[in-house]
Amino acid sequence: MQFSSFTYPRTTFQYDIDKDELEIFHRPPIEIDVSSYTTEQVWYESKDGTRVSMFLIHRKDIVRDGTNPTYLTGYGGFNVPMEPYFSTIYALWLESGGMVAIPNLRGGGEYGKEWHEAGMLDKKQNVFDDFMAAAEWLIENKYTQRDKLAIGGGSNGGLLVGAVVVQRPELFKIVYCAVPLLDMLRYHKFGYANIWAEEYGSAEDPEQFKYLHEYSPYHNVIDGTAYPAMLFVGSENDARCYPLHAMKMAARMQEANPSGEPILLLVRRKSGHGGGTTITESIEQQAEVWAFLMDKVGLTPP
Repeated sequence: MQFSSFTYPRTTFQYDIDKDELEIFHRPPIEIDVSSYTTEQVWYESKDGTRVSMFLIHRKDIVRDGTNPTYLTGYGGFNVPMEPYFSTIYALWLESGGMVAIPNLRGGGEYGKEWHEAGMLDKKQNVFDDFMAAAEWLIENKYTQRDKLAIGGGSNGGLLVGAVVVQRPELFKIVYCAVPLLDMLRYHKFGYANIWAEEYGSAEDPEQFKYLHEYSPYHNVIDGTAYPAMLFVGSENDARCYPLHAMKMAARMQEANPSGEPILLLVRRKSGHGGGTTITESIEQQAEVWAFLMDKVGLTPP
């Protein structure tokens, strides 16, 4: 059997039936002292009053004075649950003095079929509202502040952070948007993204066009807005979320606020939809992203 949590590396155990005991069969060679960290699950209210749960991973001796650099991430789609798992990247963020927050947004699979359906098609805005409410809760409860708040997500999570940053740009310091869908009126025309229409809808349908246009990140960028720092990442070989989304969104936001925070585009030449790379390339890619995030919120790697 295997066990993992946000603060426990995935370990394989062997059960001895005669002794009724568990013994460690394999433990990953990770030189990280996780005993200083803990996870708490909190509940907060979204815009419409729905109670949403969120995991907070941080040092046991955290001080709630509003100064903790925080990485807020989520997914909220396709009935996919955000379950506890150990991440060496999150561990690096924690060891550097930061905190990680992961809300269980509607659209995910954490709380059954109705929870998923409450965040799909014409109800997709609920997902964004849940995420923005999580950011507000963290700030109101003095875990962090706007200038210490980084957000990130990939794929459907890239759509998530792309949508919230155009709706509430003043709420975040820096945004990492990876392999996203951002033009929700034309997404179905590229690669095989048309298969996502069951989750999002399609602009070919006049009624679905209305709500897609209402939240489509690309179509809601406003000239002259002070957007936070942004890092868009696309992959040349991504057939699910074509790299044109990251490219055109970066260009549009640079046009909207040419003298503001840096709006950067990084196109992976040897990657697919979050995979298809060597270990060496993966390490380099992660180092580029997290160095940028840490720099913006004032973290220094240990």
